[in-house]
Amino acid sequence: MSGNIRGFGYLESLPPVTFRRLYQQPATALAIFRRMLPNLAKTIVTTLLYNESPVALGDLEALVRPESYREREDAFSKLRRLHIITENNLDVSLDPVFKKNFRLALTGGGDHHSFGVPCNTEDKKKITVQFLDDYATRQFEAILHYMVGTHNEVKPSKGVITLLTKGGLMERYGAGSVATITKNGFSFLLQDGNPQIWALLIQYLEMSEELGMEQTDVLHFLLMLGSLELGQAYSVNTLTETQKLMLADLRDYGVVYQRKSTSDRFYPTRLATTLTSESGGLRSASASMSSAMVKDAEEGKGFIILETNYRVYAYTDSPLQIAVLNLFVKLSTRYPNLVSGRISRRSIQEAIKMGITADQVIDYLSAHAHPQMRKSLVTLPPTVVDQIRLWQIEGERMRTTTGFLFKDFHSTQEFEEVAKYAEELGVLKWKKPSKRCMFVTRHEQIADWLKRRASAQQQQQQSKKVAT
Repeated sequence: MSGNIRGFGYLESLPPVTFRRLYQQPATALAIFRRMLPNLAKTIVTTLLYNESPVALGDLEALVRPESYREREDAFSKLRRLHIITENNLDVSLDPVFKKNFRLALTGGGDHHSFGVPCNTEDKKKITVQFLDDYATRQFEAILHYMVGTHNEVKPSKGVITLLTKGGLMERYGAGSVATITKNGFSFLLQDGNPQIWALLIQYLEMSEELGMEQTDVLHFLLMLGSLELGQAYSVNTLTETQKLMLADLRDYGVVYQRKSTSDRFYPTRLATTLTSESGGLRSASASMSSAMVKDAEEGKGFIILETNYRVYAYTDSPLQIAVLNLFVKLSTRYPNLVSGRISRRSIQEAIKMGITADQVIDYLSAHAHPQMRKSLVTLPPTVVDQIRLWQIEGERMRTTTGFLFKDFHSTQEFEEVAKYAEELGVLKWKKPSKRCMFVTRHEQIADWLKRRASAQQQQQQSKKVAT
């Protein structure tokens, strides 16, 4: 993560050789197809899957409506970054390793064991799906309680605490000091359950070399877990040494259950089996702070009322929800199912000191606004929203945007063409034609486009030479 919650962006940055090794396992090829590709990219893959010869890039582009230009460019860019397609003289084909093993994943066959080996003997103590859900909830709840500083009977392990601090979700400001939540940690709390667990696992993947583990092996196992069946026991004997070591850590996160470290079987929990699906995993207050606010969140309701006098009323008795509110609200009164307080300049600026932004506070209040507030044209009082932003601006005079500077174009025409392409993609933040430079938020698709453009120009020049 290293300062932000990167999620799958980290996987896209892996070198080509790593992807070739990953695609040797059918379960991994299937998982990346299911979880990391947009729908249009999936259509392109299935179009190429049983074509034994390359397909012209123009033919594939012709399948997409002209008005879906941005979606088409996003799809091809994603496929290139994941090294799923190969291109030769504007002909496109699937990577042969991916193609072979993705076919195996769809049709079956082989002795690769990449989808796990179910245990064919019954466990001495029957493990139910409800037991696994309760276990996963309890383990993940311990992490969330620790992050917001509330008391909980289950304490996270040292490994979990190290993961949170190295991932930038929590920070210690001195030797022996108590770790406190950061801006990224607050963003983490606002995410759904599935992105939350992926954020932890991506950081775990980054730490794998420090732990003496082989990175590709770690990623294989994480992606394999998403293909397993909830409630089914799987054999430990077919796992590699790295994967066996991982079980101890994954138990701490609630991703897998194992009765004891010497057991010959493990059970994936719902946090594991939804890793490569669009499902949010566990949908309880302990599993996701943003999308599972007790029973109300399951029904799409909110629990917070914000008045124009900055008073806040929250209909909840959840320690986690109250702890999150306490990060930016000065709470004053608590009843069995209601807490109240006030947003003030001091409470907002204290939150800003911890790295929480005004927009994050506003998004949180808006996402969990009470149904009565949603009946208005504007969910939150505009005066309060503006004031929260002004309190942040008092301590800030500049806003930074992470991105990339493009300069030194050969001609004004080239600059204008690239700027137009970046604008169509929605990544152009600033440009200065007089100096032929521009600032963009993403560079991968532009770099791919420049390479293809240069290749096409080179082919045109060669064709002219042949013609003369």
